[in-house]
Amino acid sequence: MFIRITARCLVKLVVMDKSKDIPIHADLADHGGCANSEPFALRVMGDSMEPEFKDGHIIIIDSAAAVSSGCYVLAMFKEEYIFRQLIIEDDRYILRALNHGYGDKIVSGMDAIRGVIVQRAGTRRKEHKHYG
Repeated sequence: MFIRITARCLVKLVVMDKSKDIPIHADLADHGGCANSEPFALRVMGDSMEPEFKDGHIIIIDSAAAVSSGCYVLAMFKEEYIFRQLIIEDDRYILRALNHGYGDKIVSGMDAIRGVIVQRAGTRRKEHKHYG
């Protein structure tokens, strides 16, 4: 299953060569028959997480993985899903882009985190990497 976040604020859900648009505020685990604890894949779009994650890379998100400061996460921010590095400082939860051209986002806490990135895949074998 691949989910694609687009500029139109829709999620493109592709399951077995069939696709449908889902409003971005929908819970990803409610579509496609995946249980809440099953890992799922997303395609990276844009340059906010470069140089570690390039446009077109595939990331695997595990909603049951342990969350810690410094890990890469999929989070809910202002009713949109956002992929960032989580920084926890003095009881503040900061979502930080690796590309310095993007600002930090502050979230209320762990309730905003939807999953942890556990793997990255690109078009070449050397771009494959495991996290955590």
